[in-house]
Amino acid sequence: MAALDWPYEGAQPPLEGVARFVHAGSNICLDFHGDPCSAQLVAFSDGNHHMALAAALCAFRDAHPQAGGVFYATTPPRVIVEALKAGGVRLGNLTIVVKPHVFISPRPVLERLAAEGYVRSHRPFARSLGVALLVSKGNPKAIRGVADLARAGVRVFLSNPVTEAVSYLAYAETLRKVAAREGVALDFLDPDSRPARVVCGELIHHREAPQCVADGAVDVAVVFHHLALRYVRIFPDRFETVPLGLGAGADPEHVASAIHAGLVGDGGEWGARLMDFLTGPVAARIYESHGLAALP
Repeated sequence: MAALDWPYEGAQPPLEGVARFVHAGSNICLDFHGDPCSAQLVAFSDGNHHMALAAALCAFRDAHPQAGGVFYATTPPRVIVEALKAGGVRLGNLTIVVKPHVFISPRPVLERLAAEGYVRSHRPFARSLGVALLVSKGNPKAIRGVADLARAGVRVFLSNPVTEAVSYLAYAETLRKVAAREGVALDFLDPDSRPARVVCGELIHHREAPQCVADGAVDVAVVFHHLALRYVRIFPDRFETVPLGLGAGADPEHVASAIHAGLVGDGGEWGARLMDFLTGPVAARIYESHGLAALP
């Protein structure tokens, strides 16, 4: 396995001298950041914009050093929704009991949580710009667009339609629209007749997609534009991107997903201030630098 050595991601620098336990074949702890015991601010977020959220939380701490530590999770919405409702999450044999002050996810997730009384209010602050194709450096299968995804010998990665329904639907709808416009028939968007050359992730596609490409298990992964940008930036010798259709941000057929942030209860001492920060100019510049669009 061509293990990806992910960089440290957290809202504050790692503690010096603390033991580091990593297993390259597992993503079990990559999307839980910080110390839940000392954190004064806790955020639960969907994971595909984790790189922008990490930078935004670092900037928030710089602006509010008195806020102290931040603990945040960046998993698919289903995981953090269950953790919110259960009051904690179990990672293997480790149980973390923690309640978020701010919950970040696509609008439908926040609307359901608001209707159920878990979130008091929520508002959008960013959105995706569409979809891109991720391939190995050098693009050995010469994948240039949606027509190449239909080739019998090309193995394709998609997020899981059950465990990551939000991203899967965005990818599938974008592929359908671009393929229809270009007169291409795709045989793998119907889960009931999916060919063996298509691999679906299990749970956390923003980690699994690049790993599958790096392993050689697939030839191309369908991911959000900002995810592809992240992989190329941190692993420039492993990956490159291929635009889909007219390219993310320029193609009307691409599905864009809005990201909302909501207060859980009263948000504690820092939740409301983080909400204001996420909708402000500093966070806007950060999200735009990571290939997303800021929303007022």
